[in-house]
Amino acid sequence: MRIDAGLAEAVALLPEWLRHQHWFTGSRTGPIEARAVFATLLHESEPRLWHVLAEVRHAEGVQIYQVPISVHPHRADRLDHVHLGRTSEGHVYDALHDKDATAILLSHFADGAPVADGLTFHVQKGATVPLGQPSLVMPGEHHNTSLAYGDASMLKVFRRIEPGRNPDVEIHEALTDAGCDLVAPLEGWVDGTWQDPQDGSERTANLAMLRGYLTTASDGWALATASVRDLYAEGDLHADEVGGDFAAESYRLGMSTARVHETLAEVLPTGTMSPADLAALSAAMNRRLDAAVVIVPELEPFAAGLRAHFDVLRDRTEAVPVQRIHGSYHLGQVLRTVVGWKLVDFEGEVLASAEERRAPHSPLRDVAQMLRSFDYAARHLLITDHPPEDPAHDQIVYRAQEWTQRNSEAFCNGYASASATDPRGDLDLLTAYEADKAVYEVVYEARRRPSWLPIPLAAVERLAQPR
Repeated sequence: MRIDAGLAEAVALLPEWLRHQHWFTGSRTGPIEARAVFATLLHESEPRLWHVLAEVRHAEGVQIYQVPISVHPHRADRLDHVHLGRTSEGHVYDALHDKDATAILLSHFADGAPVADGLTFHVQKGATVPLGQPSLVMPGEHHNTSLAYGDASMLKVFRRIEPGRNPDVEIHEALTDAGCDLVAPLEGWVDGTWQDPQDGSERTANLAMLRGYLTTASDGWALATASVRDLYAEGDLHADEVGGDFAAESYRLGMSTARVHETLAEVLPTGTMSPADLAALSAAMNRRLDAAVVIVPELEPFAAGLRAHFDVLRDRTEAVPVQRIHGSYHLGQVLRTVVGWKLVDFEGEVLASAEERRAPHSPLRDVAQMLRSFDYAARHLLITDHPPEDPAHDQIVYRAQEWTQRNSEAFCNGYASASATDPRGDLDLLTAYEADKAVYEVVYEARRRPSWLPIPLAAVERLAQPR
């Protein structure tokens, strides 16, 4: 690895810049230190393009982040929004927003060879790399950065890096090889190899993934919340009486989910959770609840009811089938195209460790997460448009519950129609997963979005009631 004076100056700009990036998961207060553990010069002339993996130290620990940077000798006004600062070599920018730099990055897929013994660009057999297509950073605050190259391909660049295979690459490759048409086909990926700064051992990780671009796609969250708005605007009509009823789409989404689960079970390892494993799962759920109550005391009145759901798992004597699943499944992770629903972003919970994200689970965990997403879609307008002081608030709460129940039932019915398993057939496990997810949401909202805290609190109040 060659770190010249110019690159060292650029890396010195990272700490202050990182604390303002939505994909940075470390502490945003207190000191931040960064140093390059891997750097490859991908382009010498303007723009000078460096691929950098930086070890970042902060109050909560040490993490590795991927930060491609471009350097222009003169200030590029079009890139002011991603300007890191100035060094002796010029102005430094986040290269993923620099169209000249991203064209260079894509060109390395055509070579398909290692770059400076550190980066390797893989192309899936039969895939076509969209060379010459301009890039566009996709909007939204995500934990990664995704670039659309025309309407041909999407390059997803993982920002926080952990050694090993990224589940998104692994699962997309398995489903693409199996001919599954319910995901965007994998077209390629990038591997990186570096020396661990602690012990000098060699580390390898997936750094980015190139997949097909889903044209005509509409975000599941946008479609669902449009349905909710239609319902709230329609006087006294019920969810099944308005033109924007979403239940048929929820049914089809349930079918697609079941089929992806079925394919994953066929092409990736499966297993079982023994009674001892279920007891350990119960204990872990209880620990998360205990920690959440400390952070959000409003949970305390419902803690006993939630623990009852978790404790049921501790006492079970039969094993539960497990397999690879999506792992972070919600309406923002599905796209509706003209040919049906597609599932995206199989990376799992980004804040979890790589080992946890690759671990097998019951498919009911995905189902429970989608049920929670339906509840969020129905209730988020209560926060923004219908607060408690609104005279229509109580009526809207009833409608939200009705919409959630209708679409949750439709989703489960669709899942059961395409699978040998009805997710409601193991209501104890499904409810425990749903309650565990709601506890996670309470902590998340309390820390990141306090105005939305009533949404998961209403869920834990409901789930805490005995069935």
